[in-house]
Amino acid sequence: MSLLRLFLFISFNKQGHSFSDLLPAFGLGVRFDLRYVGILCVLLLITGSFPFLQPFRRPAGRKWAIFLMGLAGFLVIFFYSVDFAHYSYLSQRLNASVLNYLADTRISAGMIWQTYPVIRILLLLLAGTWLVVKGAKYVYNRIRRQEDPVLKTSVRVTWFIIIFLLLGLAIFGRIGQFPLRWSDAFSLGNDYKANISLNPFQSFFSGLKFRHASFDEAKVKKALPQLAPFFGFNDFTAAPAGTDPLAFAVRRVMPARPGGPATPPNVVVVICESFSGYKSSMWGNPLNTTPFFNSMCQRGIFFDHCFTPSYGTARGVWATITGIPDVAISTSTSSRNPSAVDQHTIINDFSGYDKMYFLGGSTSWANIQGMLTNNIKGLKIYEQENFKAPKVDVWGISDKNLFLEANNVLKQREKPFFAVIQTADNHRPYTIPAEDRAAFHSITVSQDSLQKCGFATNDEMNAFRYTDFSFRTFIEAAAKEKYFDNTIFLFVGDHGIPGDAGTMFPRAWTDLWLTAEHVPLLVYSPKLLAPRRITKDCSQLDVLPTLAGLCHISYLNTTLGRDLLDSARYEGKALSFIFNPDQESIGVVHNGYFYRLQLKTGKEEMVSTVNNDPVPDSVLNGPRKKELRQLTEGIYQTAKYMILRNKK
Repeated sequence: MSLLRLFLFISFNKQGHSFSDLLPAFGLGVRFDLRYVGILCVLLLITGSFPFLQPFRRPAGRKWAIFLMGLAGFLVIFFYSVDFAHYSYLSQRLNASVLNYLADTRISAGMIWQTYPVIRILLLLLAGTWLVVKGAKYVYNRIRRQEDPVLKTSVRVTWFIIIFLLLGLAIFGRIGQFPLRWSDAFSLGNDYKANISLNPFQSFFSGLKFRHASFDEAKVKKALPQLAPFFGFNDFTAAPAGTDPLAFAVRRVMPARPGGPATPPNVVVVICESFSGYKSSMWGNPLNTTPFFNSMCQRGIFFDHCFTPSYGTARGVWATITGIPDVAISTSTSSRNPSAVDQHTIINDFSGYDKMYFLGGSTSWANIQGMLTNNIKGLKIYEQENFKAPKVDVWGISDKNLFLEANNVLKQREKPFFAVIQTADNHRPYTIPAEDRAAFHSITVSQDSLQKCGFATNDEMNAFRYTDFSFRTFIEAAAKEKYFDNTIFLFVGDHGIPGDAGTMFPRAWTDLWLTAEHVPLLVYSPKLLAPRRITKDCSQLDVLPTLAGLCHISYLNTTLGRDLLDSARYEGKALSFIFNPDQESIGVVHNGYFYRLQLKTGKEEMVSTVNNDPVPDSVLNGPRKKELRQLTEGIYQTAKYMILRNKK
């Protein structure tokens, strides 16, 4: 497999890379290869341990072992043959999308026959498999002729355990909390290095669950004119000859706001774990769980109608970084899709800025690391292993210490910086670190009070309060540093929590799960921005365009985010798109209504988001509902296109 990787390097465009440049990619590739070698060996080890399949004592065992190695040889030759053909055509390693060609088998078979030396490939497959089987038999006979040692049962069991653990390590790929993943290849810095390190088994099986991830070009073309008044899309029919009309339509170069500051402001984006609106203080929760953050909202620009496009941390981070709602299938997320790992992000338009990402644990979860490092140029990731603070639970160091560690890094920066800090403590197991218990002061309230205020347990409620404690610790520490006065802090929840919001919001917020997506969005910079509270529907998608506008930089927008403070383009067009992967529904919050469409059944629902009154018949049967349906379906179809075509 290593020789085949070298052959790929020699045979195709090296894109300016020397062999020495690619040594880390080859080293990582060996680890990917060991995974599949380990799987074969574990299968041989386990089946060969059954008395009736012992290869050196039973003829059936011999046949089974030879068959497994012959099958492995066949699969290696077959996968690599298809992989090389796939790479020569698309400059990508083999992925599961090739299975989609089976929908047009006759046409695809004709194209393959006319393009590739099919007969020679088949002969290579047969000859190669025959050689592997012959080699396996030769090795088998060499071993069989040796004296059969008589080992004690305890020795045999010990060797079995040792070998099993070593093979398990090869399959897992690393010593750590998370296994080796395809996204680790994209942490090498560019797509070519990633392709060199991968093998066709890894790239194919990693994308298998995403083989049906696609978009309907006709539906996207129908949607774009309907969305253009809201998002400023271009007329795709005006695309120059030879230009992708869809890419032309969504590509908008946004000019810098006039009158920018002499010194570019720093940016700190805080993605807050499970920061649900109805559980916090800003909407009058009687438990007053976030008094400090509430005071910040009164001194910043606070958007009180922000909804995340979906539920889940990986989907929230994806939407914030890319500006695209994650409308991937319910069993996974777009960050795990190898075909979607290449994404343009407005963060790269902050030229001259140091880029940093802080997380108390590991960025290996949900393949977020690959999405970040592959797309944000010059990004420096700080995670658990980079911090002095001790790990407190499965999520790494505490949020308080994460903020303090980040502050220690930020205060040493000489250049302007763009930093993202992602919290995790407001999550099971709801750990309150021992070092903070005296200063934090956990409280206990009755079960009745908890339920009325949206909490299930005191542990959950105190973890929510600890988030506010961590915010206070961070802002008080940062305020003592010279970078503070010229920094724009943006806080946004990664998602909300479904639950009963009681009388804090209209009943529909609870019944239709809007509580799962409603989060605070705060832009905080006491020395740079005047405070105000804005009641407009908005989204995580709008975070980066809004920050770019505040920093007076021009940027390329190819997705669905908008500058919330650009009244000329945004006034009267406020909306939030919501996708529920579990219920398989899509919807839009717009102008006081929430419209929801069930994807499988086509069932439509429409409710008021401002009161408990029924929706008037004139709205249910009039142009307003039709507009909301068009927006909902249009954003959904366009998002599916953007996930696969928003190339950096």
